[in-house]
Amino acid sequence: MSLLEKLKGRLSLPVIGSPLFIISVPDLVVAQCTSGVIGSMPSLNARPAAQFDEWLCEIEERLAAHDRAHPETPSAPYAINLIVHRSNDRLEQDLQVCVQHKVPLIITSLGARPEVNAAIHSYGGYVMHDVISQRFAHSAIDKGADGLIVVAAGAGGHAGAQSPFALMQETRTWFDGPIALSGAMAHGRSIAAAEVLGANFGYVGSAFIATPEARAMPEQKQMIVDSSASDIIYTNLITGVHGNYLKPSLERAGLDPENLPTSDPSAMNFGSGDNKKKWKDIWGSGQGIGMVNAVVPAGELVARLRREYQAARGAMATPSPLVNPAWASA
Repeated sequence: MSLLEKLKGRLSLPVIGSPLFIISVPDLVVAQCTSGVIGSMPSLNARPAAQFDEWLCEIEERLAAHDRAHPETPSAPYAINLIVHRSNDRLEQDLQVCVQHKVPLIITSLGARPEVNAAIHSYGGYVMHDVISQRFAHSAIDKGADGLIVVAAGAGGHAGAQSPFALMQETRTWFDGPIALSGAMAHGRSIAAAEVLGANFGYVGSAFIATPEARAMPEQKQMIVDSSASDIIYTNLITGVHGNYLKPSLERAGLDPENLPTSDPSAMNFGSGDNKKKWKDIWGSGQGIGMVNAVVPAGELVARLRREYQAARGAMATPSPLVNPAWASA
C-alpha cells in the first residue's frame, strides 16, 4: 500500500508539521496529530539520546488515549526526522529506536542513505526525503525514498533558493509519488495553492513556533509574531548549509545581517552541542511569518488554516471574473 493510500481519510488538512530543531517536542507533536495533521520532530531534539525512546513511548501513549476518547476523529500519524549526514553520530542508535517503535513516517535530511530506507521499509514504514534541487530529488528516489519534501525559496531553517513553481513543475514531470511543498506556508490559501502546483501536502513549520506547545523561548515566539518576510536573512554561515534566519536574532548575536561571511560547507555538524547552541541563539524562520499575528495553541492554528484552506478551495471552484466563458469551449 502506498503512503497516500495509507493516509486516505486520516487527516483534517493535507499538512505535515515540519520537524523544528530544538523546538518540536512531544507536546507539539501530539497537538498537531490530534488536530488532524501529521506532527513531527527531529530525533536529535531528545537529549540525552536515551530520552528519544521515552519520548516515542509518550507520543504513542497519548495518541492512543486520544483515539480511544475520540474514535470518530482519530489522530493523524506522527513522523520522525533523521539527519543522515555523516556528522550525526546518533544516526544508527536513533534509527534502531525508530525501527523498534515502527514509526509510521520518517523524514530524512542532508543525504540519502539506502540502508536507512531499507530499515524503515522492513516493518512497513515510509520515508520522505527533503530536497532543494532535481539532482537531490533523483538521488533520493533512486536510493529508495517513498516521497519527497521539496524545499523551495522562503522555507524556514535549511532551505533552497528555487521558486516553488519551478521546483514542483520539474519534479512532477518524472515523479508521481507523494510530495510535500515547503516554503512560506502559514496560511490555508498557501496549502491549497500547493495542491494546485501538484503537491499532496503543505509543509508547515515556522507558524508552529508561535504556539504554547513549542519548546521555544517566549522571546523567539514573540519575534515570530512581530516579524515579516523582510526580516528573514538567507545565509550558510550558521551550519554550512544555506537557510533562512530571523534578522533580529542575528543582530542579538552580534552579527551584521547585511554583511555576513560565507561558511565552509565542509564544516557542517549536526551532532554536537556547539551546533545546538547556535540554534538556541540564532533562530530559523520562513518568509511566511507575516501571517502569524499571535501565539495560539497548535490546535487553534490548525483550525485557522483549515478554515482558510476550505475557503480557498471553494474560491477555486468559482471561475475567474476576468475570464470570458466563451473560451471554455474554444
